[in-house]
Amino acid sequence: MTRPLPGLLPGLLAGFLAVLALAPQAALAHGGHSEAAGFSAGFAHPLGGADHVLAMVAVGLLAALRGGRALWALPLAFLGMMTLGGLLGALGFGLPYVEGAIGVSVVVFGLAVAAGAGLPVAGLAATVGFFAVFHGHAHGVEMPETASGLAYGAGFVLGTALLHAAGLGLGLLGGRLRSAAPLAGAAVALAGVALLVRLV
Repeated sequence: MTRPLPGLLPGLLAGFLAVLALAPQAALAHGGHSEAAGFSAGFAHPLGGADHVLAMVAVGLLAALRGGRALWALPLAFLGMMTLGGLLGALGFGLPYVEGAIGVSVVVFGLAVAAGAGLPVAGLAATVGFFAVFHGHAHGVEMPETASGLAYGAGFVLGTALLHAAGLGLGLLGGRLRSAAPLAGAAVALAGVALLVRLV
């Protein structure tokens, strides 16, 4: 049984932060206040949009409901592929339908929560990782030009990890919530549909 995700995340994160540190928009020469501002901006970005919050909390909740390897595989798949997407966005590589894909991710993650814990971990990790690229791309594209790239990247990775942890906590500690997972998942999916309608 192979476990590539734990080894993949540090490599992706290190590469992402290294490239951002060298990119012109990273502006590390601006000094400490730029790094602090970059970290704050990065940390706030996942927390500032309902689409990101719903998707990332749903990933944590889904991991808790599935249990076993999913407890680490799903959050790490999201963080690793989000890091790759952030790198692409920060370097100016375009992706099609980013906002739409983010909205669809909320629907898909909500439906997965509603479907319960019987879904295969590998398929869930692949799905989570696919949509995470679009979330990361949105973070990277919206990095302030004067921000420290290293700090910004660390900020949005930490913000995302905390949202995953919130979902994990809800799933692991909230016994009643676990029994209400189908309803919670359906609510998340409906919220995703509402987000998509706003894009039309």
